[in-house]
Amino acid sequence: MAAYIIARVNVTDPEKYKNYIALSPAAIKAAGGRFLARGGEVVNLEGPPEPNRVVIVEFDSVEAAKAFYASDLYTAARKEREGAAQGQFIIVDGI
Repeated sequence: MAAYIIARVNVTDPEKYKNYIALSPAAIKAAGGRFLARGGEVVNLEGPPEPNRVVIVEFDSVEAAKAFYASDLYTAARKEREGAAQGQFIIVDGI
């Protein structure tokens, strides 16, 4: 069953964040994931406005999403994100 990583990211240093953006797609692809949304326009329909960058990545399973997050490739990308952004990353099981 598909699973999704949903990230809400507050980019604090856009120039440094470019390093993370350059590395993360290869890590996602290597883990069998694919971007469904990557920081596009957010339209608020209800509740407080969403000020953060929103990213959604699909994986084959929760286990695949967890393996991606712990992978060496993504660990290297996360290190590039340090000091450039703060975020919330969650995995949601699909239906």
